[in-house]
Formats: sequence, structure tokens, C-alpha cells
Amino acid sequence: AIVLFGFLIGDPGTWTERALVVLVAASPCALAIAVPVTVISAIGAASKFGVIIKSGEAFEQLGTIRAIALDKTGTLTRNQPVVVEVHPAPGVTREELLAWAAAVEATSTHPLATAITTAAPSAPAAVDVLEDAGHGITGRVGGRTVRVGNARWLDVSEQSDIAEHMAGQGMTVVVVEVDGRFAGLVGVRDELRAESAETVRMLHAQGIDTVMLTGDNARTARAIAREAGITDVQAEQLPRDKADAITALVATRPTAMVGDGINDAPALATATVGIAMGVKGSAAAIESADVAFTGHDLRLIPAALAHARRGRRIMTANIALALAIIVVLFPLALFGVLGLAGVVLVHEIAELIVIANGVRAARRPALARSMSTPAAPQPEPQAAAPTASSVTEHVDAHIAPIAAGAPVIDQGTTSPALLGVAACVLGVLCGLLLIVATRWVHRTRRPQPERGLLPLLRALLPAPAPPRAAAFTLTQLSISRT
Repeated sequence: AIVLFGFLIGDPGTWTERALVVLVAASPCALAIAVPVTVISAIGAASKFGVIIKSGEAFEQLGTIRAIALDKTGTLTRNQPVVVEVHPAPGVTREELLAWAAAVEATSTHPLATAITTAAPSAPAAVDVLEDAGHGITGRVGGRTVRVGNARWLDVSEQSDIAEHMAGQGMTVVVVEVDGRFAGLVGVRDELRAESAETVRMLHAQGIDTVMLTGDNARTARAIAREAGITDVQAEQLPRDKADAITALVATRPTAMVGDGINDAPALATATVGIAMGVKGSAAAIESADVAFTGHDLRLIPAALAHARRGRRIMTANIALALAIIVVLFPLALFGVLGLAGVVLVHEIAELIVIANGVRAARRPALARSMSTPAAPQPEPQAAAPTASSVTEHVDAHIAPIAAGAPVIDQGTTSPALLGVAACVLGVLCGLLLIVATRWVHRTRRPQPERGLLPLLRALLPAPAPPRAAAFTLTQLSISRT
């Protein structure tokens, strides 16, 4: 359109040049790098303080989170459950009850199984073991069928009062059944992490709502939630129920799910952002999550959210600057205020600003810096859950090197941001050379003959009559006076 306008007014050369300058002015150079530079810098920085973000989309979504659902066992608690009470049925000894339960739980990776097998380490493993997620586990021990699970799956009517009392003390009630008959109760308690209450306070300070989702009974869940400072509790949740609860939360606001067990995998996959406790989490949980932690400190959650929010602010600023440059350059290039060299120079300077602003996302957030001193030392359990090396291949490639202490970014390679800055500096120099060359060409340019429709119109239309000569010139007038 611009070139056609030049032909209409008889100056196609000038307007063709301006059309080319407009194309350069409208090119989204800074806009194209506004987001990638920020995302790469932020993801690299997050990995340095123990947060593995699998994709740029996950990072962007992480900055929008307004609610977080937390699993209880292994997430809010220390993941070091211990057997604190045993109540066998009449005719069953304490040792027999623990041996039956430990035999069936020997092959399970659930944290509660670790506590039971630790209480009866010499129990032989059961055969024909079948695990029912969210309910319990079944196996054969010495020719008997033993089932171990929660009170929703197995009948506790014989000791219902004892089960209620144990739940009120914050214990997880494990029911043991042998050959279809009630055999007793095992009370397992997992203490709250030292930093759990602090983490919840930090999340609330950021304006983020917290919800507890747990498969435990309501009384146990409320007791733990009260200590952590969480008021919204949804207990007795099966894996399917957790996924449904997350779906309901996501429908109202962006929601993250934090978990570590196989029961949390459906909810992690359903949430806006799934966050797995990577070191002690199950492989299914880490595979389903978008973000994984290489440590067990819950304060990584508010630190990661603050980091992602800051990254989104930087991305927004970069996009706004890139769009503003295009809006301003377009009319200046169209009306000839800026030539090609000037437009290129402005674009290169804008790219330098965008890159420099994006690199700011690589700074470690203040919350992560405050975590240099742990909340409290927590010894690792002897029977640890699967580590990062047991995770699926595409996640293990990210987590295993960090868990082993290897550097996240190869310090011997050149930073992509540094390469971008160097390229932009080179572009600025090229722009300056273009300015010098353009001025030299304009000084040496010869006048060009008129082209286009205007000379043709002048040839077709009659020439205007010349102005009539004056009767007397000034010289004649002066002679006549003399």
C-alpha cells in the first residue's frame, strides 16, 4: 500500500524505501526474545535452590497460583512415621499383630508401611500381595489371608471407641484383619515437619489459600491441620476424590497440588501445577507433576511461587516495552522521521534492554536466600522412599544430577544471555555503520528525474499561460524619468 501510494504521487523511490523501513520497524525482534530469555534465566535460577521446573509453560502457570492443596502424609509431616500404639483383639498377641501387618506391608512403598515393618523387622514377607490404592493391602501369610488398611475399608466396630481416641490424638489408625476376622489396631503417628506451620504462614502472607487433602480420617486430619494452621480440611479422600477436589478448586482459581505418594498422582496431574517432593516422592508422583523439589524443605513452596511471580512481572514488562517500541517506530518510519539505520539502532537498543531485564529473573529470591539456615535438623529414615534415581527417565535426567551434587548449569559453557548481549552489541555497531553510510549516500546522490503518473499528467494537460510581461521594466522607468 505504501509503495502504491508512492506511484500515485509520483515519488515511488522515496516511498518504496519508507515501506522497507516500515517493515523493519514492525519486526518483533525484542518481542520474540522477551519471554524466552526470562524463562530460561528463571528456570536455571530455580534449579540452583532445589526447584526443578519441567517446562516454560509450567513456570508461567506457577506464577498465577492462588490456592495450594497439600497432602498430609509425607508432605506436611516428616515422612518418618512410627508405631506408637498397638491394640490387638482378644486372643491375639501384640507380636502376632505386628508380624502379620509387617509381612503384608514389606513390599509396600507407603510411609506407613515403613513404620510397621520397622516395628517388626524379622517378619517374613507375604505372598500374593495386592495393593488397593487409597484403601490398603492384601496378602497371604502362613496360609492365612491378611488384610491391612484404613477404617473405611475394614470393620473396626469391635474397637471403635479406641479407634476414635487414637484418631483424636493425631494418629493414623491401621486396621488388621486375618481370614475375614478383626485382629487389632495399630496406631501410627507422623510428626508435623518443623517448617510446616511457617510455610503455611508464608503462603497466607502471599495471599494464597491452603487446603489439606488426605486419605486419613477426619479427626486425625483436623488434629494435624490445627497444628499447621490450615482451616480447610478434606479428609478420607481416595485418589479419585483428591482429583475431583482439585478439579473443583481449579474451576474457581489457579490451584497447585503438593504431594509425594502414588495416591497423589491423579491430583498432581489434574492441578494447574503439580508439585512433587522429589527426593522422597514416588516415581508416579514425580512423573505426574510439573515441578519437583530436590529437597524436603516445605519453604521451597513459597520461595518457588515468589520466584515465578517475579518472573511473570519481568516478562510482562518486556512484552510491554517490545510492543511500545513497535507502536512508536511505525509512524516515525512511515513519515520519514527515522531512516533504516535509525530504526535498526533503536531495535538493537531495545533488545539489549529486554535481555538485561530478562537476566534479572536469574536472581535468587529472598525467600530462597533465607532458607540457607534450615528450620530444624531432621535425620533421614533408614528405609527411605525411592530417590530421584528411581524416577522415570525424562525426570531423572533433571533431578538425579542435582541430587548427586552436580552443578545444574555447566560453568564452562557460555551463557545464552551473554551470547544475546554480544549479538545485540554487534547489531548496534552495524546500525551505526548504516547511519554513516546513509548520510554519505545522501550527500553524493544526484537529483533524479521525476517518475510516476505526475509527469504523464503534466504532458497531457495544457501548460498554464505564462504571466504577462510588465509594460515597463524598472530600467525603462528610470530612463523615462530622466
